[in-house]
Amino acid sequence: MQKLRELYHQWSGQEPLSVELIPMAGSNRVYYRMIGTDGQSVIGCIGTSREENHAFVYLARHFSKRQLPVPQVLAVSEDEMRYLQQDLGTQSLFNAIRGGREAGGRYTLSEQQLLRATIRQLPNIQMRGARGLDFSQCYPTPQFDMDSVLFDLNYFKYCFLKATELDFHELKLEADFRLLAKDLTEGDEPTAYGFLYRDFQARNVMLMSAEEKLIPYFIDFQGGRRGPCYYDLASFLWQASARYSHKLRRELVFEYYHSLKQYTEVPTPHQFVARLRLFVLFRILQVLGAYGFRGYFERKQHFIDSIPPAIQNLQELLDSGTFPYPHLIDVLQRLCELPQFISQEPVVSRADGYRTTELNPYKAHPKDGPATFSKYDGKGDLVVKVFSFSYRKGIPEDESGNGGGYVFDCRSTHNPGRYEPYKLLTGLDEPVIRFLEDDGEILTFLDSVYRLADAHVRRYIQRGFTSLMFCFGCTGGQHRSVYSAQHLAEHLHSKFGIEVRICHREQGITQVLKVKNH
Repeated sequence: MQKLRELYHQWSGQEPLSVELIPMAGSNRVYYRMIGTDGQSVIGCIGTSREENHAFVYLARHFSKRQLPVPQVLAVSEDEMRYLQQDLGTQSLFNAIRGGREAGGRYTLSEQQLLRATIRQLPNIQMRGARGLDFSQCYPTPQFDMDSVLFDLNYFKYCFLKATELDFHELKLEADFRLLAKDLTEGDEPTAYGFLYRDFQARNVMLMSAEEKLIPYFIDFQGGRRGPCYYDLASFLWQASARYSHKLRRELVFEYYHSLKQYTEVPTPHQFVARLRLFVLFRILQVLGAYGFRGYFERKQHFIDSIPPAIQNLQELLDSGTFPYPHLIDVLQRLCELPQFISQEPVVSRADGYRTTELNPYKAHPKDGPATFSKYDGKGDLVVKVFSFSYRKGIPEDESGNGGGYVFDCRSTHNPGRYEPYKLLTGLDEPVIRFLEDDGEILTFLDSVYRLADAHVRRYIQRGFTSLMFCFGCTGGQHRSVYSAQHLAEHLHSKFGIEVRICHREQGITQVLKVKNH
């Protein structure tokens, strides 16, 4: 610490008025906010690796010359173990979007705007930052290659997979690892030769105020190297704790893709999405390896708690289409089915209101038109009808002639209609949704409904049946029943790709979710 003070004195000509330790997570570097007598502050860093510090200093100076949004390096000690950098303030993107993250992925418009601004800026540092960069200065390796991929895949195998005691064939798994590593590292398109940030996440984005706007600045890029742009996009958008809805994720991929086109040639949207899926798979396995080591071996509860949402991301990815790694995918599918990884919450996240299981970020933009993916083919002509209703007005009639189907009573759950702010709203409105999901009773209720409905729909598809009915009733048919009906409908449509007809009887609202094309 004394040597850091001496570096500050050499740079400023004075002693710091105060020095404040900055709490950091997951880093072996120590940071201090150092404030001078003029009230100006800088960040002082003490590292444990000269090579890592050297890489950061080199990259920061290179990016600053290219006028990229990174902190300026102000002074470096002769041994490169300490340095001073520009203070970007205290507001990180991670903290700025905390509300949406803690609400299970229901991000406000202002939070979404910050995410879009960040994702639009990413190709700037990846592509412009790579121009003229001497990648031999990077640490610990100058480029993303087979060895680094296989290291991370084996990290997943030894630190996570083996800890689950799941049975697998060592040689077959190793062969699939090598195929995946080859697919990830091959390619001569311009998008394969940018600056790979490596640790691109919301914690490493600081927000600085400029002309009444918050501008994203990037930090902690010392592990960067030459590599494909897809890695950072997958790292950011499939971060387990973020719980981005599929609609928001699609929109952010769309923003990134069109921003990337300003800097380099890009593949077609279909090719881009197909390649992105490989990196999503790799990134999830890499993250699980880290969670396994930090959780199972270092016994840090936070990382153990992060495993189920990461497994959920993995299951959704496996549901979205096939991969040419048969044994690896078989192992991963069995991994997702282990009881300890099955979430107790239903698959519900909201930024657009609903959860889907597509990995097609361009579905909202038909002109770009890649095919959608679904786990179930041959779904036949099954049509599911889902009603919400008020018990005061009776249970909906079944016009199919089959005599009706399931009727679920939502009246045991907490009723937002008892409170004045929600009386004129319905279960489709965001304030009611937040009330119900924050309370949690409706989620536990729907968890059982989903399990029952999934088994029934799957069996109906197998037997070639054409009609199935689900009804949700509550006192007024306005809040709890509407929420439940809408979410079950979206859940069944996204999981099975079948036609689902929704009727919120008391509101006179109908909607048809059409069969997904294959």
